Amino acid sequence: MANIALLLGLEKSQVTLHEVLSGTANVSEAVYEGPGGVKVVPCGISLQGFQNSDPEKLQEVMVDLVEGRDFILIDAPAGISKDGVIPLAIADQVLLVVNPELSSMADALKTKVLTEMLGGNIGGALLNRAGMERTEINKQKVAELLGVTVLEMIPEDANIRRSAAFKMPIVIKSPTSPAAVAYKRLASQFTGTSFIEPDNGSEEPIEGFVGRLTKVLFGAK
Repeated sequence: MANIALLLGLEKSQVTLHEVLSGTANVSEAVYEGPGGVKVVPCGISLQGFQNSDPEKLQEVMVDLVEGRDFILIDAPAGISKDGVIPLAIADQVLLVVNPELSSMADALKTKVLTEMLGGNIGGALLNRAGMERTEINKQKVAELLGVTVLEMIPEDANIRRSAAFKMPIVIKSPTSPAAVAYKRLASQFTGTSFIEPDNGSEEPIEGFVGRLTKVLFGAK
């Protein structure tokens, strides 16, 4: 995701994933520390950098990144271009991120079919920006149309825009906001650990590995 650098205040990064995939830099040079200690490998935003990169090297890069890390998240675009297809094939699990609207549903369905054709594994779906309109597609309908479990719903939350303006993850800027709590709930499902909902807007306790994961990724106290 090229925009991740802008969202986390890393827009001045000299070496990005594009340089790594073009063979002009080592992956260790493209790893940056964002807010709260989260490690990020941003994509570049230049057209030339994109043209010079070779997405087929992504699997090799992932092998280097996996060492010493419990989880790696790849933000892959929808579509059938190489930079979108290869992550679907090499990921342990693919999470379909969908907005509650027909065009987004269509893209998610195509991504699911493509992942299955590539032999990839669909881990479930994430319903994003839920609750915007009464007429939007609900969780049950999303599950029926995609044929997968909807692991979590991220509610429409103005705190996300505020966090982006401050170039901080929402789990740091607004840790007890509805969207932040939903993201932490999702993390607990992926890590297989327990999660306690916040009580009356207070900071929620996080048990087991979810707590450690949040501290490692986002520097939460």
